[in-house]
Amino acid sequence: MTARDAIKAAFLRLLEERPLREITVKDIVQTGGVNRNTFYYHYKALPALLEEIIMDQANRIIAEQGPALTLTGCMETVVRFAQTHRQAVLHINQSAHRDLFELCLMRVCRRVVEDFAAAAIGSLRLRPEDREAIVRFYQCECFGQVVEWLNSGMRYDIAGQFRRICQLGEGMTELLLRRARLAAEGGPD
Repeated sequence: MTARDAIKAAFLRLLEERPLREITVKDIVQTGGVNRNTFYYHYKALPALLEEIIMDQANRIIAEQGPALTLTGCMETVVRFAQTHRQAVLHINQSAHRDLFELCLMRVCRRVVEDFAAAAIGSLRLRPEDREAIVRFYQCECFGQVVEWLNSGMRYDIAGQFRRICQLGEGMTELLLRRARLAAEGGPD
């Protein structure tokens, strides 16, 4: 294990045990078995470490999942991102660095929705601004659902709720794409 990996592992272990505001660089280096200089060689400060860990976890989960080809798959990927280290995520969500977490979560939502959009849009010719509007709509829907679930302390079945929303909204994506295709072809929008 490299020093960088030891630092990340120690930080995650500590974050599972206590709130972010109670974790210091001293705690991390003691737990990880590295010295303070090594920490600062790799990270400018705790937020840089936090961002790297969040993005590492997000990328790993997305890679394991493969492309999310359905809206339900998008949500399940993002939820798995939060559930992997449930207590750590709740601690981050309740910390002063929540904005950093939300920025990373928004990136994760964007990435999984891009996969869905690529599959749903396929070879349809859409105006770039319409494609972007559709992707952003689903990205923000996914993000908003997850943030509300986190704010509730992850106390309800978000995947089940989202599956139900997808059932209720069945055909909505196709309608959006049909209208966007018509607009790209010069028809009414």
